[in-house]
Amino acid sequence: MQSLGIDVLFKGTNFLRLLSGLWVAVRISLISVSISILVGLIVGVLMTSENRILKAVFRIYLEIVRIMPQMVLLFIVYFGTTRVFGWNLDAEIAAIFVFSFWGIAEMGDLVRGALISISKIQYESAMALGMNGKQVYYYVILPQTIRRLIPLSINLITRMIKTTSLVMMIGIVEVLKVAQQIIEANRRSSPNAAFGIFAVVFLLYFLICWPISRLSVSLEKRWS
Repeated sequence: MQSLGIDVLFKGTNFLRLLSGLWVAVRISLISVSISILVGLIVGVLMTSENRILKAVFRIYLEIVRIMPQMVLLFIVYFGTTRVFGWNLDAEIAAIFVFSFWGIAEMGDLVRGALISISKIQYESAMALGMNGKQVYYYVILPQTIRRLIPLSINLITRMIKTTSLVMMIGIVEVLKVAQQIIEANRRSSPNAAFGIFAVVFLLYFLICWPISRLSVSLEKRWS
């Protein structure tokens, strides 16, 4: 174990520091995911609008998110806007904004896809039974949309959790940043520490994301 450098984690408070850094990443993910789901549901419905201007705006928004790397967005928001507007922006707030900006677009597109995948016959059949527009959405469209949406949104959640590792680039002391600090502090006494510590970081991310991923697979099988 010493040759792999894992023993370094059990010196002092190193392992607790690593877990604390992991919680920072998870906290940013949870807040960003919550915002993305709530706002993304509204955006997804608006994306199905027949208004050409509204559709064009959301299309541009979605393309920006898909083309622009999250790291570039982080730099623009945290470093760029602070210099242009002269405000003091907290790094975690900047990260939450960027990941929410990305997540809302992705979630909105998932909702849009789920809505348009429902056959028009179901709308017409519900209306023929005497339902009004609100009842059709509440009793017919919404349950089917959620059923199709949950497995896809769970995959988005795991992607967002893994992508939060980028926040170290704007100075947030999350799990990867802590791992680097531990490796640098023990570079002479444990030259192989990088392998063991990053392997533990991989294991921690796996333990968080794997149950979520299995939940998605389970729901897809149950509802297929």
